[in-house]
Amino acid sequence: MFVTPGYAQEHAPASGTTQGGDAHGAAEGAAHTEAPAGGEHGKAGFPPFEPTYFPSQLLWLAITFGLFYLFLKKVVLPRIGGILEVRRDRIAHDLDTAARLKEDADAAIAAYEQELADARAKSNKIANDARDAAKAEADAERKQVEAQLNTRLADAETRIAQVRASAMKDVGAIAEETAAAIVQSLVGSADKAAVAAAVKSAE
Repeated sequence: MFVTPGYAQEHAPASGTTQGGDAHGAAEGAAHTEAPAGGEHGKAGFPPFEPTYFPSQLLWLAITFGLFYLFLKKVVLPRIGGILEVRRDRIAHDLDTAARLKEDADAAIAAYEQELADARAKSNKIANDARDAAKAEADAERKQVEAQLNTRLADAETRIAQVRASAMKDVGAIAEETAAAIVQSLVGSADKAAVAAAVKSAE
């Protein structure tokens, strides 16, 4: 703790410092040592609490505060400002990076959606073309089958007509023979021409 000159003078040993004052100094020292121990004026208080030392304490307080303020201003605050500036720049850089990445992601999503829409349109077109091609092929096959069936049906009808005509011819001959045999069995003799004419008139 800083001690002022007054404090040193007050607590200095009571002895004479000049050559001519030995007796006076010895008497003053004896009087000082013989003072009552319990007296108020004989006790020395704690220096920081003594009003006598308040001005020097305030002076040192002001000097200390000034030095501390200069230390904060010249050393601490610039470092804190630099750290804050670095963090601000880093945050701004991170925000810019995040914004750029978001734009890239949005562009990628838009491109994906566009490609998906194009793929759907292409698949729909392929499906429609395939359906139209299958329908045309089925129609062509159906027409071909119908044409073949019509041809076979015409051939069958022609053959049926031929068979019918042949059958009818055979029926006429059989009828003539049968009628001639009946007439011959009844009459004894039969005219084949008359029997044929009768059969034809009956048809």
